[in-house]
Amino acid sequence: MVKYFACVGLLKSSWDQVCIAFWERYPNPYSNHVLTEDIIFREVTPGNRLVSRRLLTKTNRAPRWMEKYLPVTMARHAYIIEDSIVDPQNRTMTTLTWNISHARMMSVEERCEYRINPDNTSWTEINREAWISSNLYGLSRAIQEFGLARFKTSVTKTMKGFEYVLAKMQGEIPSRTLAEHATERARETALAAKERAKDLASQAHKKQQYV
Repeated sequence: MVKYFACVGLLKSSWDQVCIAFWERYPNPYSNHVLTEDIIFREVTPGNRLVSRRLLTKTNRAPRWMEKYLPVTMARHAYIIEDSIVDPQNRTMTTLTWNISHARMMSVEERCEYRINPDNTSWTEINREAWISSNLYGLSRAIQEFGLARFKTSVTKTMKGFEYVLAKMQGEIPSRTLAEHATERARETALAAKERAKDLASQAHKKQQYV
């Protein structure tokens, strides 16, 4: 049995901008799990389409309940193949990704099509499909449910990452950056207050010793 998932995403940027952002989206604050990206193959076809294949390395932390069923030596990294076809004439970009490591435990295949939004030609529509399967006897259903939940979370991060990169391309300060500054300032304030409290407590203790 295979779990199937489909959704439509919308980016409020032109198709050209999204295609550029696609190649520039790593690293970003929402893709810390992506460790490396390497181009394996790339060519321009006679029909002027850009065809590429990339190898991505990502972290692959299994949930705790699953770890006891896995070999202790199982790698914490996953290797992903990403094929893409950019068709400037028809204004479409199609990607197909799938994992080549731990595929017996869980296989995730994703197909995305990026095209101009029919209701607003300045925006880009992403039609996404995914197939999640597992051949691990006795655990396949649980693994598929886990894989589907993780994939949905990944889609949200992917869209936020796209928005972040697009904002930087357009010279804007992404909201994530503003949030990070606010969080860092709050941490500094809290740390300073903690150190001040330690000093006051230490001074109070010394006074008690001399009384």
